Amino acid sequence: MGNLKNEYKSFLDDIEKNIKNKEDLEYIKGRFASFVNVIIDKMDYIIEYKSAEIKKIEGIQNELNERIEKMQQVIDNIEKDIYAEEGFDFEIVCPYCNYEFIIDVDENKTEIECPECQNIIELDWSGDIEDQNNNQGCTGNCHGCHDCDEDDDM
Repeated sequence: MGNLKNEYKSFLDDIEKNIKNKEDLEYIKGRFASFVNVIIDKMDYIIEYKSAEIKKIEGIQNELNERIEKMQQVIDNIEKDIYAEEGFDFEIVCPYCNYEFIIDVDENKTEIECPECQNIIELDWSGDIEDQNNNQGCTGNCHGCHDCDEDDDM
């Protein structure tokens, strides 16, 4: 805009030097000022219109960024589910104190210590409780057991 002001001033200086009749000079200055005002009004309208369009685009861009961020969170969660680095989690309820805690599945481990009561809990990854009871039989001496009333619970 600074360059436009300089050109405007240069134009007025030029016509003042070259037009000797004061009435003609004032008429030309007035007409030219009216013409420039129309141009400036049009430019202001275009600037306002473009600014509004840019704000709309920025709003849409912000909305898209939020959607992308939500999608990325979903993708990250899916990726964690598919490519779990630390294996699977397994929830344990201590038969001695009923403390619940989570461990990573490791089929090589056969026992684990309860972090609450420090009792040793035997782990059976086969998940077949009946085979254990049939092979070894229940001694009824478990701290959390009452003479194996597992059948009564069903």
